[in-house]
Amino acid sequence: MKAVILAGGKGRRLAPYTAILPKPLMPIGDIPILEVVVRQLQHAGFDEIIMAVGYLAELLMAYFGNGEKWNVSIRYSREEKPLGTAGPLSLIEGLDTPFLVMNGDLLTTLNYRKMWTYHQANNAFATLATFQRDIKIDLGVIETDNKNWVRGYIEKPTYHYTVSTGIYIFNPDVLKYIPSDTQMDLPDLVLKMLQKKRTVAAYPFEGRWLDIGRPDDYQEAVQQFELHRAEFIPGARL
Repeated sequence: MKAVILAGGKGRRLAPYTAILPKPLMPIGDIPILEVVVRQLQHAGFDEIIMAVGYLAELLMAYFGNGEKWNVSIRYSREEKPLGTAGPLSLIEGLDTPFLVMNGDLLTTLNYRKMWTYHQANNAFATLATFQRDIKIDLGVIETDNKNWVRGYIEKPTYHYTVSTGIYIFNPDVLKYIPSDTQMDLPDLVLKMLQKKRTVAAYPFEGRWLDIGRPDDYQEAVQQFELHRAEFIPGARL
């Protein structure tokens, strides 16, 4: 099975840490976050990993090499200019079977094998993993009509949203919707598939999931990894 890891971004929200390290190499405990991802994918049965790299690519390539250390095959696709999150897929050769795509800065306990089985069982063109996010508003929310008459008052409500985890499984035909060497993001690709009436499945996930985008997220990820290391790296010697 093939997996593409998007690891080419500059990680500006984590500056100044990412001035010298690409975000996927930021340490979670004693290992980089991207090594956690590689170990998880190998455990789930993925034997070929393609890293889409750009910013500070040499450091990623030096650390992971050909993947032999983790018993997987790792190769690299390098973008010479920013292509967004979907654009780099147009540069990768050999995506002729279904493949997983994910961001390289995610800390999650998602079972990639179960998601893969779900995708196949639903005969979907694409599947994206989703997560329930609860947002609490610490203010009173006022509801008004078009004449500014107050029609409701909700004190400190909590809103519930289904959000994307940044983990996808695509059939190879998805590549024809990605223009060559052109910037495009994954949300735009999903919208294009929906416009073309392609079947896009949602895979609900209820475990642990952190998008390490900001310093606060990073600190929480470090704490969660130390507390639940066995969940994040199944089968590893701790």
